[in-house]
Amino acid sequence: MAKRNGTDPTTLESLDDRESIEIQDLQVTDEASTDDVVALQSYDISCYGADYDVEGLVKRLVRSDILIPSFQRDYVWNKVEASRFIESLLLGLPVPGIFLAREQDTNKLLVIDGQQRLKTLQFFYNGYFNPRNGDRTRQVFTLTKVQPKFDGLTYQDLEATDRIRLNDSIIHATIVKQEAPSGDDTSIYYIFERINYGGRRLTPQEIRVAIYHGRLMELIKDLNQVDAWRKLYGKLSPRLKDQELILRFLAFFVSSEEYARPMNEFINKFTAKHRNDKTSTLDQWGALFKDCISLVSDNIGKSAFRPETTINAAVFDSVMVGLGVRLAHGPIKDKSGLKKSYSDLLANTRYQAIVSRSTADEKFVAERIDMATKAFARLK
Repeated sequence: MAKRNGTDPTTLESLDDRESIEIQDLQVTDEASTDDVVALQSYDISCYGADYDVEGLVKRLVRSDILIPSFQRDYVWNKVEASRFIESLLLGLPVPGIFLAREQDTNKLLVIDGQQRLKTLQFFYNGYFNPRNGDRTRQVFTLTKVQPKFDGLTYQDLEATDRIRLNDSIIHATIVKQEAPSGDDTSIYYIFERINYGGRRLTPQEIRVAIYHGRLMELIKDLNQVDAWRKLYGKLSPRLKDQELILRFLAFFVSSEEYARPMNEFINKFTAKHRNDKTSTLDQWGALFKDCISLVSDNIGKSAFRPETTINAAVFDSVMVGLGVRLAHGPIKDKSGLKKSYSDLLANTRYQAIVSRSTADEKFVAERIDMATKAFARLK
């Protein structure tokens, strides 16, 4: 991502793109997403500098010792901007440093800031500019609109002395590692949140996908394609709100007794703890989501989770957890009873109150999940 202060050049989204994103996000009403409670957490973080030569950085990227987060709008430089960066190194001009975080479980380095620069280097060394999966043709990375000496050259076309100079060019890195509390990397979420601004501010789920990559996030991505879920939610959310709702359901189903505000911190801790759980555990969670969402889609239909026109996140998490608890005791055969139980729950004035205000409050979270669990408990 590009820096907010303009150190990295960026191309801004068109107005139409921004408007379509805003409209798409209006599919979900999530009062908890604006929760302004700050997590009562302090961190012990080590921070040090390291100088890497360009050739070494590229080799680390190829080996995946350095990981670049993969999410929407991940590369925004055009060929001229990328060429000017390479030219700066060839001329011996100073370039901005990068910001990396060392992961606790893998010891690999996650790129917090600087992915435009690192991807540009990787593209130039590989010979193709911003290649994408599925492309029938690839654009050769020749330097463009730079000094005549370098204009039109690929990495392999550079004179030997220039290629060596580029290989030996130094890029400074600031590396951080969370020392305490142990067991999670939640501080990296906040570092990422504060550093990464581009044409738009990243959503909490976009940041999670970037820093908590692993088997859990792969599961969420797969579950987001389930037909029953897509019928209920609609088009894929460009800001990953649909994926966040699935993750939120799993977090509450597994760890609702551990819930404490703010909502994002609760989801972050769950994700960090379970990011690479055993395949058997994740398969069970995936099967549960599919069973629950299929029941809702088949028996309640497109109005599900929508007390008004949009999906209510509090209704979604409580109904899904309630159904999940019931399914743990066996399949539900009384489909008409399921629909009536759902209708009665949403008609309950107390339930209406606690899913429409202060939905991140610990008491209201526990109460709505309890009400939904009881509503489906007696279904046969």
